[in-house]
Amino acid sequence: MMAKNKEPRPPSYAVSVVGLSGTEKDKGNCGVGKSCLCNRFVRSKADEYYLEHTSVLSTIDFGGRVVNNDHFLYWGDVTQSGEDGIECRIHVIEQTEFIDDQTFLPHRSTNLQPYIKRAAASKLQSAEKLMYICTDQLGLEQDFEQKQMPEGKLSIDGFLLCIDVSQGCNRKFDDQLKFVNNLYIQLSKSKKPIIIAATKCDECVDHYLREVQAFASNKKNLVVVETSARFNVNVETCFTALVQMMDKTRGKPKIIPYLDAYKTQRQLVFTATDKFEKLVQTVRDYHATWKTVSNKLKNHPDYEEYINLEGTKKAKNTFSKHIEQLKQEHIRKRKEEYINALPRALNTLLSNLDEIERLSWSEALKVMEKRPDFQSCFVVLEKTPWDETDHIDKVNDRRIPFDLLTTPEAEKVYKNHVQHLISEKRRVEMKEKFKKTLEKIQFISPGQPWEEVICFVVEDEAFKYITDADSKEVYARHQREIVEKAKEEFQEMLFEHSELFYDLDLNATPSSDKMSEIHAVLSEEPRYKALQKLAPDRESLLLKHIGFVYHPTKETCLSGQNCTDIKVEQLLANSLVQQDHGRSNLYHDSANIDKVNLFILGKDGLAQELANEIRTQSTDDEYALDGKIYELDLRPVDAKSPYLLTQLWTSAFKPHGCFCVFNSIESLNFIGECIAKIRAEASQIRRDKYMANLPFTLILANQRDSVSKNLPILRHQGQQLANKLQCPFVDVPAGTYPRKFNEAQIKQALRGVLEAVKHNFDVVSPVPTIKDLSEADLRIVMCAMCGDPFSVDLILSPFLDSHSCSAAQAGQNNSLMLDKIIGEKRRRIQITILSYHSSIGVRKDELVHGYILVYSAKRKASMGMLRAFLSEVQDTIPVQLVAVTDSQADFFENEAIKELMTEGEHIATEITAKFTALYSLSQYHRQTEVFTLFFSDVLEKKNMIESSYMSDSTRETTHTSEDVFPRSPRGSSLDYNYPDSEDDAEGPPPYSPIGDDVRLLPAPSDRSKYRLDLEGNEYPVHSTPLNCHDHERNHKVPPPIKPKPLVPRTNVKKLDPNLLKTIEAGIGKNPRKQPSRVPAAPPEDIDQSDNYAEPIDTIFKHKGFADDIYAVPDDSQNRIIKVRNSIVINTQGEEENGFSDRISKSHGERRPSKYKYKSKTLFSKAKSYYRRTHSDASDDEAFTTSKTKRKGRHRGSEEDPLLSPVETWKGGIDNPAITSDQELDEKKMKKKTHKVKEDKKPKKKTKTFNPPIRRNWESNYFGMPLQDLVTPEKPIPLFVEKCVQFIEDTGLCTEGLYRVSGNKTDQDNIQKQFDQDHNISLESMGVTVNAVAGALKAFFADLPDPLIPYSLHQELLETSKIIDKTERLHELKEIVKKFHPVNYDVFKYVITHLNRVSQQYKTNLMNADNLSICFWPTLMRPDFENKEFLSTTKIHQSVIETFIQQCPFFFYNGEIVEAPNPVACQPLPSNAVQMVEPMVPLQLPPPLQPQLIQSQLPADPLGII
Repeated sequence: MMAKNKEPRPPSYAVSVVGLSGTEKDKGNCGVGKSCLCNRFVRSKADEYYLEHTSVLSTIDFGGRVVNNDHFLYWGDVTQSGEDGIECRIHVIEQTEFIDDQTFLPHRSTNLQPYIKRAAASKLQSAEKLMYICTDQLGLEQDFEQKQMPEGKLSIDGFLLCIDVSQGCNRKFDDQLKFVNNLYIQLSKSKKPIIIAATKCDECVDHYLREVQAFASNKKNLVVVETSARFNVNVETCFTALVQMMDKTRGKPKIIPYLDAYKTQRQLVFTATDKFEKLVQTVRDYHATWKTVSNKLKNHPDYEEYINLEGTKKAKNTFSKHIEQLKQEHIRKRKEEYINALPRALNTLLSNLDEIERLSWSEALKVMEKRPDFQSCFVVLEKTPWDETDHIDKVNDRRIPFDLLTTPEAEKVYKNHVQHLISEKRRVEMKEKFKKTLEKIQFISPGQPWEEVICFVVEDEAFKYITDADSKEVYARHQREIVEKAKEEFQEMLFEHSELFYDLDLNATPSSDKMSEIHAVLSEEPRYKALQKLAPDRESLLLKHIGFVYHPTKETCLSGQNCTDIKVEQLLANSLVQQDHGRSNLYHDSANIDKVNLFILGKDGLAQELANEIRTQSTDDEYALDGKIYELDLRPVDAKSPYLLTQLWTSAFKPHGCFCVFNSIESLNFIGECIAKIRAEASQIRRDKYMANLPFTLILANQRDSVSKNLPILRHQGQQLANKLQCPFVDVPAGTYPRKFNEAQIKQALRGVLEAVKHNFDVVSPVPTIKDLSEADLRIVMCAMCGDPFSVDLILSPFLDSHSCSAAQAGQNNSLMLDKIIGEKRRRIQITILSYHSSIGVRKDELVHGYILVYSAKRKASMGMLRAFLSEVQDTIPVQLVAVTDSQADFFENEAIKELMTEGEHIATEITAKFTALYSLSQYHRQTEVFTLFFSDVLEKKNMIESSYMSDSTRETTHTSEDVFPRSPRGSSLDYNYPDSEDDAEGPPPYSPIGDDVRLLPAPSDRSKYRLDLEGNEYPVHSTPLNCHDHERNHKVPPPIKPKPLVPRTNVKKLDPNLLKTIEAGIGKNPRKQPSRVPAAPPEDIDQSDNYAEPIDTIFKHKGFADDIYAVPDDSQNRIIKVRNSIVINTQGEEENGFSDRISKSHGERRPSKYKYKSKTLFSKAKSYYRRTHSDASDDEAFTTSKTKRKGRHRGSEEDPLLSPVETWKGGIDNPAITSDQELDEKKMKKKTHKVKEDKKPKKKTKTFNPPIRRNWESNYFGMPLQDLVTPEKPIPLFVEKCVQFIEDTGLCTEGLYRVSGNKTDQDNIQKQFDQDHNISLESMGVTVNAVAGALKAFFADLPDPLIPYSLHQELLETSKIIDKTERLHELKEIVKKFHPVNYDVFKYVITHLNRVSQQYKTNLMNADNLSICFWPTLMRPDFENKEFLSTTKIHQSVIETFIQQCPFFFYNGEIVEAPNPVACQPLPSNAVQMVEPMVPLQLPPPLQPQLIQSQLPADPLGII
């Protein structure tokens, strides 16, 4: 029962593998493959398969437990499952014959039978025989698996007969087949199954295989299996087939041909290999090792399958190949990186094309090695080549291995680099050439698109060469430059027009009218128009500027870090420290000083000679001078010594002075250079103020010969150098002396040093005083403009380079203190250095005793800012103007600098201010003596300034509506009286570097009249005449009184207080002529210009007149005093009645005004903006405006009397040219006085009317007689031809041609350019058609006589009254023939042009009627002051219209044109009469002469007159 329950054990079979065996003679060099077949079947894994299994053994190995003295091997057993799932165990025995390695004969065994008989044995027995694995196992059995043959015996169940079908090794196949046949016979006797295994089929010989198959076919049930142990093909099949033959229950074996089985096996291997390679490719680090990777992959099925099929060795080889590929890929990438980086290295080391253009690569390598940057680009390795060193692993080292440069790839890069430099050089040249081409194209404006420009450069050579990207880049760069330049120029222009912006209070908001005024003024500027295409940017810049003007801070300063306030604070913080009163320790008692330390500076031993001479005159280094003994410590120093500066700066020796001795021009120049070095070293490098102010004394050594020709020259040159150094000069005394130095010279020099010591002590010693040292006697404000082309150090050098300078109180970062003796007392002066924008608030709110206004003579904006600031400064405060430039030569070499310096000096003269100049290239330091006279002047006026400041503060709190004039926007109350007080009687500035007469060396007789400036230059000392009031009066130009309201008002209290005072004065003087309060009609001929007047502050006044009565001086002794609309004649007799005494009493009541009313220059600048704002209108618009102003109401500006909106062509202060016209004044007076007589006189013919010249420049063309501008060959003036040609070519269809006004600045510019070059092209100027049209009209307006002569005006007038059209035209034609031939030709040319213009009326809207309105005043030049002429304006206009319409008839013998005016053909509306009638009087005035229009004076609405 128990046996039945046991599981059946799988059947076990023993297979004996047999085949050809024996000695080498029997089997050849190799066996038939029995061992390989057994090995592959029992241990099929590739790692357990061994190709070599030797049969030649030693006796020991043969007797070992594996062989066990037997000629067979036990390979072990294999458990195999069949297709039906039944397992069986197969024991494998290999029958072989072992050969003794000594005798090469078969080993003796227990079984002495031959191989054939022994191999066919079915019973095998060998006690403790171990399983065979490989040949290496023999003798080392303990290192391998030890498995015994079961029970030491086996029964053979079948035979596997191996036949080698390969070529064999020295073995004949027939012999093998014969041996197999004999063996088969013996095997068949055992009745056991037999299968033939054709081995080594991978090296198969086909006919061998066929013979085997033929052999098997002759035998019964003998099967041939084609095998290959190397590739594991059909190995298992042959054993399985044998088992099936032994076990009949199994199915018949299926034998697969070798090729089919091989393909199946190889496919399996290929699949496994592919999977394994993919697995290996997951490794990306070429530093990985097989051991590490195999440990990670050993459990992976793809790895195990490949290892089983191909083995570890192949797997490792595959891995090694992959790692090598990774490494090579890494090297390739690094090499590629190096090659790619090589051009950058070459650009760094070999960027100069001229240097390498002709060098070979090897020569270039040598050049590179010498470069200082070579090590940063390349690395020289100790071992080469680089790809076999560890450098390939230094990823962070980007340097290129130098041995890589020897490769062809590197040489190719070098050649490409050279070619690139050549092409890049050409490209850069072309880009720059294209850039210059763009710069030559004048019409390119900032903001202009590239598309608008490309058509003008498409044929340019440079443009064709460079790429589109390059051309756009160059144009963009050009645009950036011109835009930046335009913006800078626009900003500079805004500063130049500072007067336009600085007339409102701080923190104010400009009104729309103010903004319109700003735009109106700026729009005339080319720099404004330059940003036309960038209008938003322009507006932004303008608003930014306005925002800064009214809200200025150093943080928002448009100059950024170049703001003067910032630079001043930085400079003072670095240069100033609290005054060190211990500086005087060297001079404890200046009166009792007993030791003097002296440096003696000389050349070629002169210093030592002078020291010896002083010692000779001394006793034990003690020198007697003026009754006192001084101990002298002398240190002679040779000026040529290289240790000069080192010898001067020693801590143990502090010199009191330095003697500088010379005896030739060469030594004098050398001394001058040494002193300059010493001072520069002291002030700029060592910051040693003591040494910077060391007293120097120049001493001239006596000549050996008694008469020296060079002595006068040396004396003169030495004196000049001493003047520049501001030091004493000790001359050679008169007489003959045997020694070089005289005792008198030495004593004079020592006295100079002692005086300098005393002066230094007085400067640095603390001054005991009762008041607080921080309190200043004078407060001075120095103003400078941000961005001016000079350093702050320069303008502060007069203060900082002085011992008397110290820091101000804490918190005053922009101030310094000066201790100076002014007069007889020591004064403390606080200097506050501010920018102009920061000074504006100070000007109003703080007490300032004086202003030092600095400006750059190189910059118009700097002068503009100075004018704007100075205009609002009260005229009681002294002013010092300082012009800064490089050198005095600039004044004579640069016209712009000369103009600005002249303007500054002129302003200073007008306001009786001081003027001086600072030069940045001056070799020597400034001293505060530059401003000594100014400080003295300020001190004299201190009380008056403070009283004025206090009274202004009082008026600010008590100001009421009854003030005579409205308050200034800056808070200063204005008074237009200018009495002749002593405060105003100041002479011209004492320092005038730009006078008309400049003499470098005045005669000795004139020396007393000259003083020395700080550089030793002599200048005249101007004396101020005691009575200079008449001169000053010429410079005091007050603003006009605001015109009274023209609209009747019931509230009389609103009248101008000045006018009320005038009326009251008139009533008091003549009570019988008191005016009634009923409005009365004014005199018809009263001049409306009487609303303006000049101040009578310098004219003796009647007692009854108030201070605001104005007068207009006449050439005669009579003086016409205008009071509003009243006229009073003041004769010289009135002056003699004691009025001057009364005037002098008003001096104490003088209220301060502003400098802009004291200087014509400042006043005219401010007024010019108003004129430009209100005068830039077209001819017809100007006339229309005049009519409107006659009827309308207008109030004066309450912001500033300068900006009173009056008609700019009226008389008075707004038009000084008309005011000064004596003929007109006389005419008006005669007209008013003798009106009745004039009415009775018969009419006279119209006189020639010559208007004032509209140009402000001299011209040899414009304004000349027409006859001087033409020739018989060219009867038309060239300018007229050019203008007409330009208009007809470019703007014949421009709407409003000749009606719309062109820009006045452009019109003037056209004429100015033509003046300079008659061949100029108008097209190249980029001007508008309207500007050219205006310039053409201006040409005719400037002619001395009108184009249509005055002599023919009456005839034209009478002829135009003829009713019959044909007769009228023929009469007009006859009159035209009476023209002067020159006038006729030009008139014909102009009318022909106007006819062409009228033919384009549908587009330009300018028919003959419109053109005649615009042109008749220009061609006929009427006198609008003649009222009779005004009544015939429509007739004159119709005459010109007829000439334009009938041009062919008048000049070309054509027919009379019947076409009516196209405008007149249009149906008129029902109210046509009302629409047309008001337009009749609105005719055009003469072009560019609006001041000639005499408007009707409206009735006095208040009934005062």
